[in-house]
Amino acid sequence: MGATIITSEDLMEFKMELLEDIKDLLQNNEGQSAKKWLKSNEVRELLGISPGTLQNLRINGTLPYTRIGGILYYDQREIMEVLERNKVNPRF
Repeated sequence: MGATIITSEDLMEFKMELLEDIKDLLQNNEGQSAKKWLKSNEVRELLGISPGTLQNLRINGTLPYTRIGGILYYDQREIMEVLERNKVNPRF
């Protein structure tokens, strides 16, 4: 097996190709990291709340949801909007 010599130009070319591949991956996956629709258990885990608290948020209209069959779905964007609307800015 013969030795292969790698030049600094080879390394620079590899670096540029790698950076382009990473850039393409990031652009293609932009906005896809988060699911659009979450089920109840995912929302409870995300917010760190109990099933009863989630039910109260639905009943009092705080958290919008969609029911398909017996499964409840929540739009993640709407959850984030509710959190932003209810943000409290403490005074220091």
